Amino acid sequence: MQVSIACTEQNLRSRSSEDRLCGPRPGPGGGNGGPVGGGHGNPPGGGGSVPKARAALVPRPPAPAGALRESTGRGTGMKYRNLGKSGLRVSCLGLGTWVTFGSQISDETAEDVLTVAYEHGVNLFDTAEVYAAGKAERTLGNILKSKGWRRSSYVVTTKIFWGGQAETERGLSRKHIIEGLQGSLERLQLGYVDIVFANRSDPNSPMEEIVRAMTYVIDQGLALYWGTSRWGAAEIMEAYSVARQFNLIPPVCEQAEHRLFQREKVQVQLPELYHKIGVGSVTLSPLACGLITSKYDGRVPDTCRAIKGYQWLKDKAQSEDGKKQQAKVRDLLPIAHQLGCTVAQLAIAWCLRSEGVSSVLLGVSSAEQLIEHLGAVQVLSQLTPQTVTEIDGLLGNKPHSKK
Repeated sequence: MQVSIACTEQNLRSRSSEDRLCGPRPGPGGGNGGPVGGGHGNPPGGGGSVPKARAALVPRPPAPAGALRESTGRGTGMKYRNLGKSGLRVSCLGLGTWVTFGSQISDETAEDVLTVAYEHGVNLFDTAEVYAAGKAERTLGNILKSKGWRRSSYVVTTKIFWGGQAETERGLSRKHIIEGLQGSLERLQLGYVDIVFANRSDPNSPMEEIVRAMTYVIDQGLALYWGTSRWGAAEIMEAYSVARQFNLIPPVCEQAEHRLFQREKVQVQLPELYHKIGVGSVTLSPLACGLITSKYDGRVPDTCRAIKGYQWLKDKAQSEDGKKQQAKVRDLLPIAHQLGCTVAQLAIAWCLRSEGVSSVLLGVSSAEQLIEHLGAVQVLSQLTPQTVTEIDGLLGNKPHSKK
């Protein structure tokens, strides 16, 4: 039986969890990371779950109408949010593997980074079949297998579109969605991923075929949820409408770039989808691969992580617009100093405050860099409306709703 994911707060149910990554939480939005409705939740060979005693509830002030409750992990300070309006709880900071895993950092460094992330409460690990031609998935899978962490304690996402050179090894045909995901699972050494993303829209594949294929892989236990990545708002709405029309499973989130100088989609378009159909946002590249850090002072050295193999990023950074952006990043230094944080922490915290954002993915090249970036969680509470207004004034690029 197919169960569609509800898109209103009223359908969320309180759940308990003994998972060390997520502290006690009451009321709506609790979520235990399993699929809504119980129709697609058991991973292959996983069987049913054993009922557990409820965790003690800590009284909290009532949440604003329409808000999903945020909780804080025991001992880590990490904050957890619902993935869109699904019941899946994800850390507000996730770990991405683009540019780094299987490519620019060694497997030993990758293991250090993943271990530090997990120990600091990060439960969301993102990858894709195209990252380092599959090596990123292999590296992530090897580390997860060696660590032996409970599979129920973390969320793995992967993205499908570019799988190989053959015409049938790319795109969002039913064939490639199914075979591409099976290939990802083999590299990850997992029975299922928590979320499979369609890693851009595909004009060559009918929307009904895409939604039916995503519903199929969920029904088969190969994934628990599906989402979109780099899709337009109209395309996401079309996928939702097709799912509702044919009693299929709609996407729960969109993965999109979001940072100080790229704001329109996440701050104007996606909040409307969040309220209408429950689609949340997982955002990436909050620091533009390290360029928003105030370190480069108008010049990007060849040693910058973002540049190795990505010359187009260096060209963009050294263009006239790029130099103006670097100047504005330096203008943020006094605000960062006033808050007692780095510009990188300020920029990440700024991304976290956007409406409908479930998690911000971090890309780092060392455990030390990750620890610095995780400090953005503490900066978030210091971003008062006055501070945000000051930042908007310096950037001069605040988008406005067209309503």
